[in-house]
Amino acid sequence: MTEMTKEEYKEFLLQGTKTGKLATVREDGRPHVVPIWYELDGDNLVFTTGETSVKAKNMTRDPRISISVDDQTPPYSFVTIEGTASFSKDPQQLLHWATKIGRRYMGEDKAEAFGKRNAAEGELLVKITPTKVIAHKDVTAW
Repeated sequence: MTEMTKEEYKEFLLQGTKTGKLATVREDGRPHVVPIWYELDGDNLVFTTGETSVKAKNMTRDPRISISVDDQTPPYSFVTIEGTASFSKDPQQLLHWATKIGRRYMGEDKAEAFGKRNAAEGELLVKITPTKVIAHKDVTAW
């Protein structure tokens, strides 16, 4: 197993359509883990969600999160990000990022429709600022 450089883990996060597994903390302390589609904005990870979703409620109450992204094929790799969530309801930013995320995961032909749907009233743009990154490649290498 080899530790990834910052450039390597950012490239890994942007390859293909891997989902992130976002962990937040419920009000009663239980973990809540959900898959997310995301993009990178510099060193920050961004995604959209409905402001009434469980993850949004959890993050607005306690902005500490963890996200894990992995490659499930040998020789296996993963990136785990611990960080802090911040939020925006800016319509232009929501549309920009929702469209970019839609393009990545759904293709160019559906990007605009996905962007409009996920930039509507009641949506939040979430930006994760990393506080710790653990990134390893070639997990099965001896």
